[in-house]
Amino acid sequence: MGLAKRNGFETKALSRIGFKAADNILSSWGCTNQQSQNILKLSKSSYHKFKATPETIKLSDDQLERVSYILNMHQALRLVFSNPANISNFMGMKNNNDYFAGRSPLEIIESGKFGDLYEVARRVDALRGEL
Repeated sequence: MGLAKRNGFETKALSRIGFKAADNILSSWGCTNQQSQNILKLSKSSYHKFKATPETIKLSDDQLERVSYILNMHQALRLVFSNPANISNFMGMKNNNDYFAGRSPLEIIESGKFGDLYEVARRVDALRGEL
């Protein structure tokens, strides 16, 4: 049984809404289509098909979890920053803390590796604790 079903959600509706929200957020962060495809683990053809005909979207549990991390990072940034430019630009800014080592969060998550997405999400979420 999939993640969405276990939580009482219809996978297709959750996929459609989640993909659209995540794609909008990734776009606001300055992601290219290729970066978005890598982060969401979508093929080029699926990505463009989903954008053109959202009713065809059905994401896997892995992809839904990726969407969840993107939404959570965006929410954390909205809580930390009041300036919309900071919310949008933070993910593309170079970061000199030890983990990022001069790379931007986006540079790390564009690898498409789930562990990288998890680590960046964890560190972005931790910013809320610094308020």
